[in-house]
Amino acid sequence: MFPLLNIVFFVFHTALILFNVFGWIPKRTRKWNLLALFITLASWVGMGFCYGMGYCVCTDWHWEVRKNMGIVEDADTFIVLLVRTVSGWDPPIDLVNTVAMWVFIAAFLMSVALNGRDWVVSRRSASRSTI
Repeated sequence: MFPLLNIVFFVFHTALILFNVFGWIPKRTRKWNLLALFITLASWVGMGFCYGMGYCVCTDWHWEVRKNMGIVEDADTFIVLLVRTVSGWDPPIDLVNTVAMWVFIAAFLMSVALNGRDWVVSRRSASRSTI
């Protein structure tokens, strides 16, 4: 069961990261993207007050699965593990955290801006249709 869960976490967590980074692009996924970004931010910051800044519940659960498989995880974050698994490169944690933060900020700002624009446009078209 744990090997299957390990694969599920790899796929789900990678898909979530990609959705956080690029989900603001298609109009139909923008609202969901903004929600996913807020949930990620809540985990990193909100839960981070209790467990350490940058805490990710998906990573925590994935590490538990890997521990139950007998894998002693030495990657500081899921992104480090992902980069190491895909490329063989063991990136410095400071670089990973810095890039993750700036990519998150860029995606968050794009999502907020485009969701805001979509909301304004829908309000304008709704008020024009009632005139």
